[in-house]
Amino acid sequence: MLVINQSSPFGSGTRTRVLLALRLMGSSYPRELARVLDTALNGVQGAIRSLERDGLITGRAVGRTRLFELNPRYFAATELRALVDKLAGADRDLQDRIATLRRRPRRTAKPL
Repeated sequence: MLVINQSSPFGSGTRTRVLLALRLMGSSYPRELARVLDTALNGVQGAIRSLERDGLITGRAVGRTRLFELNPRYFAATELRALVDKLAGADRDLQDRIATLRRRPRRTAKPL
């Protein structure tokens, strides 16, 4: 059952999928989100801008990179997490992509 492609409770499919990915990953940056979601980078950046403006996500600078995560200070953060968890449970493909994602750098000179 794939509910994600049929419904967009957060305004657009990209906004919804960005929220799902951030919930499953904890935090991420726009290029990684675009790669995981198989979406254009400018579409993901636009979704992030609007979600941050609405207060659903928050960003912080880590060096030259800006990491985003669900906003823990959002007035309905508990309910938002519960809804996003429910929606993420229906998107098996996204869960599999995130499970196979490499989150740390490869050791220098390590053979492939």
